[in-house]
Amino acid sequence: MSKYTSLTDSELLMKIKKFDSRALEEIYDRYSTLLYTLVFKIVAEKDIAEKIIVNLFGIIWKKSSQINFEKGSGYTWLVLLARNLAVDFMQRKNGNTKSEYNTEYEDYFIFPHLAEGIDDLDYFTAKNILPKLKSAYHNLTDAQKYVIDLAFYSGYNLEQIAKELNIPVETVRSKIMTSLQNLRDNLLSGEVNSGEING
Repeated sequence: MSKYTSLTDSELLMKIKKFDSRALEEIYDRYSTLLYTLVFKIVAEKDIAEKIIVNLFGIIWKKSSQINFEKGSGYTWLVLLARNLAVDFMQRKNGNTKSEYNTEYEDYFIFPHLAEGIDDLDYFTAKNILPKLKSAYHNLTDAQKYVIDLAFYSGYNLEQIAKELNIPVETVRSKIMTSLQNLRDNLLSGEVNSGEING
């Protein structure tokens, strides 16, 4: 067994900062299937999803030095990077983004900037809690799942969600916060939430 196999995501990403190509290979082996599945769910095109994954690992190689992985946030960072790339493709395809894709755009809109105090999460932990996470998501109401899907998978901003649902922006903000809090509560407690979103 390679010594890299036993390293955490954050340890591998710290090595990638030092241009350790074996560490990048391990991250690819560990994550490529999961990230491809997420990207394909958003773009629904096999060739496009494959191209996005290639681009994603190029970004990891080039820009991992721009974030501190010491707090164990590697999993979250990688998933958000995949999501951002896929959503950006769909926004451009649908004519909702006119900005040129350049280094500045990538740094600001594509490259994830994680908040301080984010929960530690790596691939192995996420894999272990995945069944509970799926259960927590399915225990949300249909309305809660829909607003989360619009924000995460469709990449809608608050204004776009408000237009889609024909409700005020502040109501959208409240619904998203409520939905995410209920998801977190369900995950922590395992209890079914049967209440509707109250804006």
